[in-house]
Amino acid sequence: MDRTTRLYALVEELRASAPRPRTVAALAARFEVSTRTVQRDLQALMESGVPVRTTPGRGGGWTVDPAMTLPPVHFTADEAAALAAALAAAGTPYAGAARTAYQKLIASMTGPAAAAAEGLAVRIVALPSRTERAVRDAVERALADGTVLRLAYADASGRVSERAVEPAGLLTAEGHWYLIGWCRTRRAGRGFRLDRITDATPTGEPAPPHDLSALLRGSAAAGASRPAALSPLTGP
Repeated sequence: MDRTTRLYALVEELRASAPRPRTVAALAARFEVSTRTVQRDLQALMESGVPVRTTPGRGGGWTVDPAMTLPPVHFTADEAAALAAALAAAGTPYAGAARTAYQKLIASMTGPAAAAAEGLAVRIVALPSRTERAVRDAVERALADGTVLRLAYADASGRVSERAVEPAGLLTAEGHWYLIGWCRTRRAGRGFRLDRITDATPTGEPAPPHDLSALLRGSAAAGASRPAALSPLTGP
């Protein structure tokens, strides 16, 4: 059994026995590997974001939260390759989340699907993002929490201004990512290119909801629509 298959099997073994913990020794015997190998695999799962936990002491061991993990998902080789390419292109602002998502997908796949995803992944390269990690994190958090974000923003000529923005969503266009929101300074909808945001500070202040399409109306991005890959297979 190769390591990718074993990582997937470890998660499924813990899911099947949850909430009862499994010891490292029992897992090592189950997969016919050393306890050191199991410890290393469990640590790798933790670092990739899989919700595995250890409880010390008598009766303790390793567990996984079944509510926080995906059941087995079966992809075709083409679907797995498409996911690998999409996650590689995710970039700003979700580069960190895309990386852990890719690791989880690889851990959940076997056979041709895993081989296709890994085979394509080693042939994809990207230039480093110019957006600071702190800015990406602040934008992600403001969008998820629906809170006002205070920005220091450089325009095309390099002039920096301070803005308070009520975030509405993200736009990707021609290789760039934009935060779309209501700018309190300009009292209008605006797009802020993420690699021009020099500082982003969460305020914690709840932001009023805004319709993304309405904010884009009348702009060069008025015709923007949901990417096909994110549209439902049926329905509107």
